[in-house]
Amino acid sequence: MEHVLLTIEDRVATLELNRPETLNALNEQMLAELLDKLKIVEESDVAILLIKGKGRGFSSGGDIKSMLQSTNEYSFTKIMETIKQLIMTLYRLPKLTISYLHGPAAGLGFSLALACDYIIATEEARLAMNFIGIGLIPDGGGHFFLEKRLGEAKAKQVIWEGKVMTAEEALQLGLIDEIANANTIENKVKEWLNKPIQAMIATKQIYVQLSEEKLIQTLDLETKNQKKMRQTKDHAEGIRAFLEKRQPNFIGQ
Repeated sequence: MEHVLLTIEDRVATLELNRPETLNALNEQMLAELLDKLKIVEESDVAILLIKGKGRGFSSGGDIKSMLQSTNEYSFTKIMETIKQLIMTLYRLPKLTISYLHGPAAGLGFSLALACDYIIATEEARLAMNFIGIGLIPDGGGHFFLEKRLGEAKAKQVIWEGKVMTAEEALQLGLIDEIANANTIENKVKEWLNKPIQAMIATKQIYVQLSEEKLIQTLDLETKNQKKMRQTKDHAEGIRAFLEKRQPNFIGQ
């Protein structure tokens, strides 16, 4: 079964995360498929890319079961390199990108959404940069994208709290751009297609070129520090608590 579905209609491509039974948790296969499909979009003539999730949510984040199975350094490094390539490809994509969030958009799934140019969420969406709950730090460029939207001080608070936010709370913070009604996606796509879209993409590419080195550095630092966090007692406790569905007892080690 394909974990990522790609459809192209006229000048619009849609990528749909397709592991609804796991709330579209991002495992190694899904990340690789996302990267491959993004490269197809990159080479296509489309002007707009929409990313959304199938089933009850956008994405619950990285697949915890996959994390438990990938305990050796080689597997971890390989997955983090795929994440780096995926995020850089999406961020640099010479198309206008929209993420459409419903249900959970958490952890790495939230980082993926933040890498897009415009974020729309339904009222029922629940958003969280919740790595702290399992003793980890944001990856997928989460530090970079949160700082871009919030500034450093507020970004740190969001990361350290790991709070689950409603769409309205996220909108007030500036983490999303719009709360969806029945026609929001259709209207936004139509609006953009009726504009000089190549000029819009040129502006996007200027900002990309001004900041991509910092994003690359951020992704490398996230990999380096995530590796360290995976060795901590607090991470082991966070995973145990998650699996046992209880509050973790962190000790700062």
